[in-house]
Amino acid sequence: MQDLYDQIQVYLNMEEEIPFKEFQDFYKKVIDRLAAEGTELDEESLWKVLFVVENIISNAEGRANDTKGSESKKYAKMASRLQLWAKNFGTRLGTAGYTEDDINERFSEMFAEGEKQHS
Repeated sequence: MQDLYDQIQVYLNMEEEIPFKEFQDFYKKVIDRLAAEGTELDEESLWKVLFVVENIISNAEGRANDTKGSESKKYAKMASRLQLWAKNFGTRLGTAGYTEDDINERFSEMFAEGEKQHS
């Protein structure tokens, strides 16, 4: 999952938006990895993949609102499909003793880490 985490950090720190095709390809890569490895992640991988999934959801929802037609629907579908994974990972972190505040704090650290690496 480290490679997906590294790639989302690159995307988050780019000046311009990636095109639909590249966004969709990354989404599919994430979905394939989740299907293969999503139930057997260690805690560190769980944090990283939740960060990846939440950022794809957020960006897909924003793009769904900003575009029209079939692309808008595809973005909305991507966000919707990843919601279940996000809930699953959030629940698993909750079971491990983490709160919503812990998750928000860790995400802030992850955003800062990406900004530092890509500035």
